[in-house]
Amino acid sequence: MRRARIRAPYAERVPLVRQARESDVDRIHSLVLELAAYERSADQVKATPDQLRAALFGAQPAAYALVAETGDEVVGFALYFRNFSTWEGVHGIYLEDLYVKPEHRGAGHGKALLRSLAALAVERGYARLEWAVLNWNQPSIDFYRRLGAVPLDEWIVYRLSGDPLLQVARQALDTPA
Repeated sequence: MRRARIRAPYAERVPLVRQARESDVDRIHSLVLELAAYERSADQVKATPDQLRAALFGAQPAAYALVAETGDEVVGFALYFRNFSTWEGVHGIYLEDLYVKPEHRGAGHGKALLRSLAALAVERGYARLEWAVLNWNQPSIDFYRRLGAVPLDEWIVYRLSGDPLLQVARQALDTPA
């Protein structure tokens, strides 16, 4: 497979988008809260700006972020991390959150963020850019389909958290080696 050649760093080629800086953390956190409210889950956000700062800018970052700007105002963000495909044998990008403030939607910010992530994936030789979307979020589903993204209908996402996570962990810890 021949990889496309991309000349400049990915975020610098796309208008409105740049790599997040540590000084953006409070704004990104505020946008995370707005996203949670939009997704009807505001009460579930536990992350603090300090946790986000450590995750994005600590000694070993767990995640990365791009921001979309209008003028000097951050109006959207994409928070992502690397994953790995055992089938492809290379990394991919998992998009954890994509959000643009409602009053700035339709101006190309979301598309610019996704294009930047796609360019990053191609530039680094990654095989995929993946994410999840709530099944009731039809505007986002329509947006993703217009970009050419396809749903993985045969897959069901599972999660262990809270007490079930602790119970499963305890089973491992209680089992003699």
